[in-house]
Amino acid sequence: MRFGSCAALRLSFGVVLLGALIGCGGDSSAPSGRTSPKAELGEPATSASGKLKRIIVLTNGNAPFWDAGAAGANDAAKELNCEAEGFQVVVERGEFDVAKQLNKLRQYAGATDIAGVALSVVDAENAAIPREMARLQKAGIKVVTIDSDVNRETARDSRFAYLGTDNIVAGRELGTAAKTLLPDGGKYVTFVGVKTAANAKERIGGFAEGAGEKFTSAENLGDGGKTDVARVNVREALNRNADTKVLVGIWSYNTPAIIDIVKQLNAREKLKIVGFDAEPQAIAFMGEGMLDVMVVQNPHQMGYQGVRLLKALIQNDEKVVKEMLPDHGSPNGDLYDTGLKLIVPNEGSPLSSELFGKKTEFLKLDAFKEWLTKYNLTGS
Repeated sequence: MRFGSCAALRLSFGVVLLGALIGCGGDSSAPSGRTSPKAELGEPATSASGKLKRIIVLTNGNAPFWDAGAAGANDAAKELNCEAEGFQVVVERGEFDVAKQLNKLRQYAGATDIAGVALSVVDAENAAIPREMARLQKAGIKVVTIDSDVNRETARDSRFAYLGTDNIVAGRELGTAAKTLLPDGGKYVTFVGVKTAANAKERIGGFAEGAGEKFTSAENLGDGGKTDVARVNVREALNRNADTKVLVGIWSYNTPAIIDIVKQLNAREKLKIVGFDAEPQAIAFMGEGMLDVMVVQNPHQMGYQGVRLLKALIQNDEKVVKEMLPDHGSPNGDLYDTGLKLIVPNEGSPLSSELFGKKTEFLKLDAFKEWLTKYNLTGS
């Protein structure tokens, strides 16, 4: 009996050890129903040579936009042979909360097994965030930003590079689309999670430039990353501004929130609806005729290239760094553009590729869906 108990104990230990050895990438807070490896922020996986060094991808929030980002990070973990080379890629999802992002960064600074961090900055105007990023760098941890950057005038040195969309250009493209959809202009309202985030400010400013002087901003409303507040903001904005012509979703979940309220109010006929990103719900709404245009980023590439650059920096792989950022050290040489798509309905849109920049990929909805399927994504 004692022998059987000991054997069971050894078997149980073996199963636990085997579980720790499997996989190198993971999303520690993937939405329910999403299949992902099970690596989490706690103890890293082990190997014959000891503990793996962690490469952390820290998002600004937990919107479906980041499903594609997590998939990209995990794809990089596999394709770049992270585990074999001593690394574990871990995706940590934020909550659109500055204090919680700061706590994460402080935890990372106190860890001995973290080699690199790629983060989407919640608030570009909060000086404490780049201060903590600089502490990480001082401790020897490589730091890059993805999706949303620091204030580049005051905190550029707190990270090695930014990987993501040129959000000013993206805003201009969406503004150009609005101007074409509504040549006579009118009032518009923008909706976003955190108004002081770099990507929010840049998109909103770019939209105003692209739309031109016939358009007037009635309001810019923040919701703190809360979808219920986002819906309330839409309803109240329309109550206050009955002559609004365009509703603009700045963060990924804002556009579905806009459409939910517009459907409830039966107000689609008098409103143009435009937005950033392509959540699964937004894609479905465009198919229903409820959405005029989406300017779409590539979070998959943000996750993938963020991991790729961090791994190269950690390993002093100058060839990869030079390939990705050939002009690093020169003005704007620290920016890696992950691309931009502009998506319109399959039929009836007045928008055409000639209206937009040469680097912006113009796609109709079905072609965009084919692109998503190719990369096994449900949104972007």
